[in-house]
Amino acid sequence: MLKLPLDELKEYLRIDGSEEDVTLALFVSAAEEYLAEAGVPVEKQGTARYKLAVLLYCAIHYEHRDPSEKIEKFNFSLESLILQMKTG
Repeated sequence: MLKLPLDELKEYLRIDGSEEDVTLALFVSAAEEYLAEAGVPVEKQGTARYKLAVLLYCAIHYEHRDPSEKIEKFNFSLESLILQMKTG
């Protein structure tokens, strides 16, 4: 499992401080579970595409944390990365 370091995720999201570390760690775990359940093979976990998919998943959920907000369409970039990792 990748276990993306929080400092890398915080740099990607442009977050300073540690106030949201617990939430960000939850997002990373959820992203890894999501990718596994989406059928991404275990051997892809160390790849740059896998890392980018985790970052994208976390960014989407960080930016859309309002429970009343409905995400109409999941991010095309993330869907594309998942498909690439599953097939190639």
